[in-house]
Amino acid sequence: MKKLIVVSGLCLFVAAAVWAQDSRGGTMYVGAKTVNLKSSTGFFAKTQATLSYGAQVTVLQVNGKWREVRSSSNVSLRGWTAAANLTAKRVVSGNTGSASAKEVALAGKGFNQEVEDAYKTKGGLNYADVDLTESQNVSDRDLYTFLVDGHLATGE
Repeated sequence: MKKLIVVSGLCLFVAAAVWAQDSRGGTMYVGAKTVNLKSSTGFFAKTQATLSYGAQVTVLQVNGKWREVRSSSNVSLRGWTAAANLTAKRVVSGNTGSASAKEVALAGKGFNQEVEDAYKTKGGLNYADVDLTESQNVSDRDLYTFLVDGHLATGE
């Protein structure tokens, strides 16, 4: 019973620490390859700035699944991003070593060259098509037009 109480207490402590970082004034890190900082909440809001993987930010406001953040290295970079783009865990930018930002991001998720090689030997997966798909860029305006013309939800 004591172990259960201790484990429960530790879980609550860790959850509180993560919540404190994700709340106003907390420090977080960009956990995606690039993140667009928007003028307001919503996917199609105007992009004001872009931050790269590993950038440290301060949370200014919380609004549902959105966080208003300010770059720690350049306080003029400020805007809204989805909470899913941020992590409480400090990450290392891929610009400091021989690994690319993409490799560092994948490694942070437990995916490395060894894991990729294992997938290649087991299933005949076509990584060239995955890389081609990832390289495609669609502007927010074109995506919005596609959604509206197709009578699809705009995700706001």
